[in-house]
Amino acid sequence: MKRVLFITAHRLGDAVISLAALSAMMARYPQAYFTIVCGPAVCDLFRYMPRCERLIVMEKRPYNQHWLALWRDVVRYRWEVVVDLRASLVSYGVWSRARYKVRGGRQKGLKLAQHARALGVQYAHYPTLWLGAQEQAYAATLLPDEGVWLALAITAGTEHKIWPVESFATFARQMQARGFRPLLVYGPGEREARLAAPVRALLPNVLDIGGGQYSLAQVAALIARCSLFVGGDSGLMHLAAALNVPTLGLFGPSYASQYAPSGRWAEVLLAPGPEGEGDMAALKVENVQHAALALYERARAQ
Repeated sequence: MKRVLFITAHRLGDAVISLAALSAMMARYPQAYFTIVCGPAVCDLFRYMPRCERLIVMEKRPYNQHWLALWRDVVRYRWEVVVDLRASLVSYGVWSRARYKVRGGRQKGLKLAQHARALGVQYAHYPTLWLGAQEQAYAATLLPDEGVWLALAITAGTEHKIWPVESFATFARQMQARGFRPLLVYGPGEREARLAAPVRALLPNVLDIGGGQYSLAQVAALIARCSLFVGGDSGLMHLAAALNVPTLGLFGPSYASQYAPSGRWAEVLLAPGPEGEGDMAALKVENVQHAALALYERARAQ
């Protein structure tokens, strides 16, 4: 049996982007079974993946002992190919017919295109995400079909990537007036809760699915039922785009040329200023609303 070892990221955005490389490998090796190595925060992305023989959740240990433990786990197998998106030494310490090691750092073009070049793929696939039937059934009860749901990602990896609180709240109210039903999405943990609190306070009657109250698999199924997603550069933005939800990414002090969302209906709106230095506070509500509604109408027309 042919086996592929795929070592991917531990953070949500990078892991979602890596799904494009994974799709390319699945197409290249249609008879192979895959072992996925990832961090605990993103393991739900691969839980329902077809041909996934094994999912190894790698917990960080002192002195990089997690890499040694991984090597001991995988060295006994003969791999058809090893894909290492973490640029670790593990990929060189196992038997494999072929190996692809993707180096990090800032390079030209979208990250998924960088991965495609490293893998020798002629074109970059979109990320593919698999949902579980149980999570989809639960999402349907929470977000019924009669709602035109609008997901608002109100946090980001760094605070200067976040659209101002008042702008988010005004945008949500204006979209409500147009018939949309907003819901707030953000990550788990105390930091995310702190960043989300001001928007939650201004929108007390808006559905809140953030803060870790749902698993990542459940959050993905909930976002998949939305008609539109708006938010800053974040893992949830990449997740929405991978689910083919019309996704508008708001970019200021980050590089859309590298980290723009990728999907059938994914677009970006740039804050005024040079790339990587845009001021999120200068993104006007009316401009975001115009771009979001235009994207929604284009997607609905297809």
